[in-house]
Amino acid sequence: MDTEYKPKNILLTGAAGFIASHVCNRLIRNYPDYNIVVLDKLDYCSNLKNLHPSMSSPNFKFIKGDKGSADFVNFILLTENIDTIMHFAAQTHVDNSFGNSFGFTKNNIYGTHVLLEACKVTGQIKRFVHVSTDEVYGETNEGAVVGNHEASQLLPTNPYSATKAGAEMLVMAYGRSYGLPVITTRGHNVYGRNQFPEKMIPKFILLAMQGKPLPVHGYGSSVRSYLYCEDVAEAFEVILHRGEVGHVYNIGTKKERRVVDVAKEICHLFSLNPDTHVKFVKNRPFNDRRYFLDDQTLKNMGWSERTSWKEGLRKTMGWYVKNPQWWGDVSGALLPHPRMIMVPGIERQFYGSETGDSAYRLSASDSDHSKMVASAPRNIPSTDKPSLKFLIYGKTGYIGGLLGKICEKQGIPYEYGRGRLQERSQLMADILSVKPNHVFNAAGVTGRPNADWCESHKPETIRTNVDAPKFPTGISFPFVQQVEELLKEYENVCTLRVRMPISSDLSNPRNFITKISRYNNVVDIPNSMTILDELLPISVEMAKRNLRGIWNFTNPGVLSHNEILEMYKNYIDPSFKWTNFTVEEQAKVLVAGRSNCEVDASKLKKEFPELLPVKESLIKYVFEPNKKTFAGRAAIEVFHEVDLSNFMYCVELFWLDMANDRPRNILIKRAAGFIASHVANRLMRYYPEHKIIVLEKLGYSSNLKNLHPSHSSPNFKFIKGDICGADFFNLILLD
Repeated sequence: MDTEYKPKNILLTGAAGFIASHVCNRLIRNYPDYNIVVLDKLDYCSNLKNLHPSMSSPNFKFIKGDKGSADFVNFILLTENIDTIMHFAAQTHVDNSFGNSFGFTKNNIYGTHVLLEACKVTGQIKRFVHVSTDEVYGETNEGAVVGNHEASQLLPTNPYSATKAGAEMLVMAYGRSYGLPVITTRGHNVYGRNQFPEKMIPKFILLAMQGKPLPVHGYGSSVRSYLYCEDVAEAFEVILHRGEVGHVYNIGTKKERRVVDVAKEICHLFSLNPDTHVKFVKNRPFNDRRYFLDDQTLKNMGWSERTSWKEGLRKTMGWYVKNPQWWGDVSGALLPHPRMIMVPGIERQFYGSETGDSAYRLSASDSDHSKMVASAPRNIPSTDKPSLKFLIYGKTGYIGGLLGKICEKQGIPYEYGRGRLQERSQLMADILSVKPNHVFNAAGVTGRPNADWCESHKPETIRTNVDAPKFPTGISFPFVQQVEELLKEYENVCTLRVRMPISSDLSNPRNFITKISRYNNVVDIPNSMTILDELLPISVEMAKRNLRGIWNFTNPGVLSHNEILEMYKNYIDPSFKWTNFTVEEQAKVLVAGRSNCEVDASKLKKEFPELLPVKESLIKYVFEPNKKTFAGRAAIEVFHEVDLSNFMYCVELFWLDMANDRPRNILIKRAAGFIASHVANRLMRYYPEHKIIVLEKLGYSSNLKNLHPSHSSPNFKFIKGDICGADFFNLILLD
């Protein structure tokens, strides 16, 4: 730019928080002719003491309030004659977004929308600087040598970054549609003084000050880049004055560090041994491995980071050592996975992590606008009696996923393993972190879509099922004979031989019944089978009894493919038909020869006399429940309005694909509108056996007459309501 932008009256949102307070103090210090108005609702991570350097300045004004109040924001813009907005206010802690995602949508998207609309209405804003995050780009490949540039695609992976990306879309739209003078920034992680200790670096420093372990998520292999707070404040100063309207600016650094290395460095600063003071804990539901930015555009404007990592870390440590009570008692925030539910300006509530940390009830001694209440962790068994804790491998697998549900149903604490079975160090980290008394190994390769795949992919099968390190205690579901030979060397192992696993979930593509019901032709071979709904709870009971050795984990007796499909026809779908291979065809199809595959389950039957024969178990646990509920089970598909050149043809293809899964109840959103009404009428006309449920709030572009052809059908149901009502929508799905 030829000339620098000179604001007069600046509104800073969220400036009692971390980054924005440094920006505010810098602007007050360097530009006494700028009027700075701070709007902050004083959420849990805000503190008026952060603004202490600016409080006595005549060009500083603080207003307590919520940016989500449209009339309030309009009033501030008009009465303070605001010409510039620097929008920092947001919920930013990723852990919290996994537990309270609606709050992030309200704060980060709706709050931004209110500000943008106020700018449009007042028509007086000359700059709107929107502060976003590097996380909107999503995960960067570990081997990438060029970072994400400002025009890179946005691929957020967690609720926090998704709301920030959504807010960016609104900013961009208001810039293009209404000509608002918007600028967007996307920055790396920031650290320094005044930061609320839910974030990693201040959390680690405060814990190290107390000589406590530093909790590292997963294995600490995630890579992050860190910028010192004063350098970032200078970056915003540059962008405010030299940034071009409509542009995006990355605020980044090429200096990257693994999380575990940061923990070790902080340990060394406090003369702690990392081997004893770095504690690996359960990872987030998803944790991006790396964020990497191309920050050349901002550097070309004259900015560069001035503070080295070591210098910035020493400064930060020194500040927290001198100000340990800045935030009051924040023990709840120091948990590995705090969950915070906020009432602005009144209280902080911390929900403990899964690791069994003790409960807290604390009062903030140094803050006059908040107090904290930390409740006891939930679903943690009492320590005054022996308890179980399972470590399960195979979270995304068929059996492993069901085991987790059984543990939840029985109230047994469990965690899924994060490590790869081929990496012994990762498995040891899992065991040290979880401290289980039983390990369930349900991970392995079983074939895609069936066991024939293993015959043609022997290296992959052996590497996964055989070469993986073995556990010295626990229950294993092996898939190849070599594993059993290896496990014989360990006396604390219980090996369960599963055969043709079947569950009551007939929509699961891994279910044996689901597989064969979708084949064009099937073989007809008698087999022993494992009815998971009956036998998996028995596997948990076997762990409780500390049973050892090798067990044929099937129901007594055998069933053939034809017998199963005949029951499927009788109980589930009377119109179902199938064809068997001829003997010659079967010989060509099967890669490996099959026997009758019957195993002796008498040992299991003796230990558990109530165990049902396979046919009785199949009827009781699979077909009878589905006979009562499968016809009413919802195959929910929400049709949104789209623009397609050959729409009805695409709908027909889509519906034919759905028909393969035999849906019964279909929910269509906004079907009193234009396109969706044609979809609803077509489905009702050609598929009268399916029930069509229409959810419609009857907006200005909707008309019930559009659905007139379907009104008289007994399988048609209309519900007036809004899909945005979570409880209401849940009720419809469950009905």
